[in-house]
Amino acid sequence: MSSKFVLPAGKGIAVQLGEAQTVRITNIHGSQVVDTWAFNASDTSEFMSMEHTRASLKRLMPGCGDSLVTNKRRRILTLLSDSSPGIHDTLIAACDRHRYELLGHTGYHANCTDNLAAAMKAIGMILPETPCPLNLFMNVPVIRGNRLDWCPPASKPGDHVAFRAEMEAVVVFSACPMDLLPVNGVDCTPSDVAVSID
Repeated sequence: MSSKFVLPAGKGIAVQLGEAQTVRITNIHGSQVVDTWAFNASDTSEFMSMEHTRASLKRLMPGCGDSLVTNKRRRILTLLSDSSPGIHDTLIAACDRHRYELLGHTGYHANCTDNLAAAMKAIGMILPETPCPLNLFMNVPVIRGNRLDWCPPASKPGDHVAFRAEMEAVVVFSACPMDLLPVNGVDCTPSDVAVSID
């Protein structure tokens, strides 16, 4: 069944995909990072793994036609199309309350780790851990040999990526609420993204 919706800034959602279904994420404003996870729908201990995917692809970022693999080295999502410059991060852990505390924030701050947990709980699933996400549109270049920089996304308003599920999967998206670093644009303001499923 097809569906379209807007994922509000700073929020997360879990969607269930059948094998061969596709999901498309559109960066409405061009500057929003979307933390993305995928889990085997019948066994959440099998999940999309950035470590295993980098080993499979032999590079840091997936390109069109590439399959992202699980911690059991099986294909779970294939990147079908990408109208952005193709800059996505596979290195950085999801933000959490500890990250915001280290950045100087006091009190609670919405974060992608909690968004993942809440999205999965909403569909009756509990996760024992938070896998490293695929950070769509996140621009964290490796500079000067082995250092990381935190840059605004290179994507433009309307840029999109689309994936095909290679197994029955639960896919979670979090419109990252980071507002202390320019990962969501130079104005550090999270924004909405559009999601469509076919």
